Amino acid sequence: MMVIAGAGSGKTRVLTYRIAHLINSGVDPFAILSLTFTNKAAKEMKERISHIIGDKEASNIWMGTFHSVFARILRMECDKLNYPRNFTIYDTQDSKSLIREIIKSFGLDDKVYKPGTIFGRISAAKNNLIGPESYKQNTEIMGEDSQAGRPMTGDIYQAYADRCYRAGAMDFDDLLYKTNVLLRDYPEVLHRYQHKFQFLLVDEYQDTNFAQYLIIKQLGAVNQNVCVVGDDAQSIYGFRGADIGNILNFKQDYPDFSLYKLEQNYRSTKVIVNAANSVIAKNKNQIPKKVWTSNQEGEPIYLNRSMSDNDEGRFVSNSIFEIKSQQGAKHSDFAILYRTNSQSRSFEEALRKINIPYKIYGGLSFYQRKEIKDLLAYFRLSANQNDDEALKRIINYPARGIGKTTMDKLTIAAAKFQVPLWSVMENPFEYPAEIPNATQGKLNDFILKIKSFTSQLELKNAFDLGQEIAQNTGLLRELYSDKTPEGVARYENIQELLNGMKEFADGVDEDNPDAINTLPDFMVDVALLTDADKDDDDIDKVSMMTIHASKGLEFDYVYIVGLEENLFPSQMALSSREELEEERRLFYVAITRAKERAILSYAVTRYRWGTLSQCEPSRFIEEVDPQYMYVPPVAVNRPPAKGRDFSAARNRFHQPQQAGSVAPTKGGKPMTKVAHSSAPTDPETLNAIREGSEVEHARFGKGKVIKIEGKSPNTKATVFFPTAGQKQLLLKFAKLKLV
Repeated sequence: MMVIAGAGSGKTRVLTYRIAHLINSGVDPFAILSLTFTNKAAKEMKERISHIIGDKEASNIWMGTFHSVFARILRMECDKLNYPRNFTIYDTQDSKSLIREIIKSFGLDDKVYKPGTIFGRISAAKNNLIGPESYKQNTEIMGEDSQAGRPMTGDIYQAYADRCYRAGAMDFDDLLYKTNVLLRDYPEVLHRYQHKFQFLLVDEYQDTNFAQYLIIKQLGAVNQNVCVVGDDAQSIYGFRGADIGNILNFKQDYPDFSLYKLEQNYRSTKVIVNAANSVIAKNKNQIPKKVWTSNQEGEPIYLNRSMSDNDEGRFVSNSIFEIKSQQGAKHSDFAILYRTNSQSRSFEEALRKINIPYKIYGGLSFYQRKEIKDLLAYFRLSANQNDDEALKRIINYPARGIGKTTMDKLTIAAAKFQVPLWSVMENPFEYPAEIPNATQGKLNDFILKIKSFTSQLELKNAFDLGQEIAQNTGLLRELYSDKTPEGVARYENIQELLNGMKEFADGVDEDNPDAINTLPDFMVDVALLTDADKDDDDIDKVSMMTIHASKGLEFDYVYIVGLEENLFPSQMALSSREELEEERRLFYVAITRAKERAILSYAVTRYRWGTLSQCEPSRFIEEVDPQYMYVPPVAVNRPPAKGRDFSAARNRFHQPQQAGSVAPTKGGKPMTKVAHSSAPTDPETLNAIREGSEVEHARFGKGKVIKIEGKSPNTKATVFFPTAGQKQLLLKFAKLKLV
């Protein structure tokens, strides 16, 4: 079965009720495998199912991300692949660090062999189930590497795979790659899981890569009970290996499949839904559908034209301030979406200047902070002594007199004897590294300390052992002694990690109430967290993120910024129709994040690589049906570079207006002004307003100023209006009159 779920159509509810229906129909929960792309989505689905059928049944479903479910299977079957049960899962930072070390050991230039680029090549190979040997034998792949000036990439891949294996470590891609190896090389394992999982459900099927596709196809081959849910119009992860062909060709894999279309959008206004439909209709590769909504008509999509990227930042921040003041919205109702993270600067600066709090998604996450990674490295090494990356990170932190010279000697010996660093440290006679006796004594102390933690792995719960490690290594003491604001914050972050471990340790397994939630169990959970699982939804801040990061989210007010050719669509996506269609799907995703209003914005000039460049508005702006757009006269009368004409985009809801006027809304109520050419409050009036002044506002009526803060031109007034309550207004835009 394939369910094509349009944007905002409630696909999570469909999956939830299908699982509940299966269980109510007598299907054993243990026979259901449900795969998602974030732990957050899996948790939400499990909670919903619990409400319908009860906690016990819901807890028995195999539900989670592809990576978490197959990590669980790999831990159960690890002996077949000759991996330790407590194998380490390397994150991207660990992988790039190891690749950087390998590049250095090969004597290669890391400006040519950039660790990030090499990691990307290795990742793409694994997602296509190409191992190191196959990689080096593939003349086409090796030819690409040679042409790019990186002919040694295959050898680096081989060395990386060998080092990971020696360290008892898998990276994220290995969790899928090794699962495919397991199912390929051990028919009895494939047979067992094919019969165990009688019903497969897959969320966001359009985002699956070849490795994920093959696992699903193999596991579902016996029972043929495969239900996939997705939207081809939201397939935007081609750069990560996602293959839209998986969803487009589903009918070829399962010829007798049933197709269901969820076409009603419950999220957005009619204008937003119809505008998004008019854009995505330009794509050739798609499954035909007509998304519709019974929601209200809504405001037209507004097009802003700014003279520069800094002007664009000011336009967005001022617009947010006004909408918030006039509509009583929260900061968390707003999102600023851009094509690349580097675009955030002008918006951050503008928001800070008028004290609007914001949160950047995709920035440094909690688990990537140095102090957290330091403590986690102690946990990793305690569970797996072969984890070289963890050992190198903390062997001399806090300082214990084991310096770079010692580490270099250990590394050379480990490479010579093809063993992990721990083996060289622990067996100095078997693997001589010419370490002085005094230093070997310090190494022995470190070894004993780690082994004492290892001996308690199965005896203590995650929190108790985690706290002991934090204290006995001196890490807590080191952080506590730093009384700078940064030091205090780092110490508090460690406390927050321990709090999370306490919550984890206190959890009860209903099938085995006496089981201890151990440190290795906690480490698996942490290693498999994704960016989308770490966000605090309770913070009232404006959200800023790339459009890729926004998928699955929704906001009342969405600003889609930087809509210029070569920026969005990206210059790197213009070499083929397939790439351009993915960029158009990305634009579709951006528009459909909006519930109430979508605002499109572009700049006429923008600094790129330190040079001021003229910009041409994005082709996607023209692809929005003009009847759903409002273009203020300032944008119409002064067409930007290359003479693109937007005069046809006058909206049927509006008559042409004077620059700076407030566009009307349905019902004749004023719409929040978003034109960046707003007429300011009269300067004389602005200077005369004081705390206690009686003022009048065009919408809120008469009120009293109870607080003035900030300096001109960004002075803000807190005003109490008897009819509307307390409002905070930016004086230069508020158009207040003294009574």
